[in-house]
Amino acid sequence: MDLIVQGLAGALERVARLDPDVMAAASASLAVSGTATLLSVLLGVPLGVVVGLARFRGRGLVLSLTNTGMAFPPVVVGLFVVVAIWRSGPLGGLDALCTREAMIAAQFILAFPTVLGLTAIALQGMDPMLRTQIAALGATRLQAGWLLAREAQLPLLTAAMAGFGAVISEVGASVMTGCNLKDDTRILTTAILLESNKGQFDVAFALSFILLAIVFAINAVTTWAQQRKRPL
Repeated sequence: MDLIVQGLAGALERVARLDPDVMAAASASLAVSGTATLLSVLLGVPLGVVVGLARFRGRGLVLSLTNTGMAFPPVVVGLFVVVAIWRSGPLGGLDALCTREAMIAAQFILAFPTVLGLTAIALQGMDPMLRTQIAALGATRLQAGWLLAREAQLPLLTAAMAGFGAVISEVGASVMTGCNLKDDTRILTTAILLESNKGQFDVAFALSFILLAIVFAINAVTTWAQQRKRPL
């Protein structure tokens, strides 16, 4: 219990004095996970709308693969990315090992199925009569998809939040692809792992509370956006 109290006090103290190591790890976490989530939303939402609304051969396989992807173990994703960007790997020429770009790629693979899958579920769960009404108004497929996505904006925001939550808290893929380099690829989760391995549990708790505070702040903003009264 003392370690937890010390960790909370340490977190407040480090934030108050803008500890450089903490600020660097926090900014790296937001940059990497934020970029991976943004890419996942930009690609996953449109594809999720297509998968959720369209009927095509192989759709069941796509949904099965998507659902499987939502349960990808981060260390397995990290392993595949590392092998791909290793010097002798197919993408070895990119020289991307131990970079933020590699971390973003790994986190994108983790977040993308979640965003796509939850988007598809949101569109599938909409009232079929709404699609009929939109079609009766003469909307094209593209227009219908856009209108339905607007109606499902709250579930789509939840999909984005879930994608972000899947990557901001992961450690396995990030430490494998980013190598946990100080002031570069060291994020809060990998810093927590490092301090725990060193036996610096008070520091690890401090970093943990800072990570939790960041996650809470971001989710509080998105929850407010979800719950605020929509104009009539």
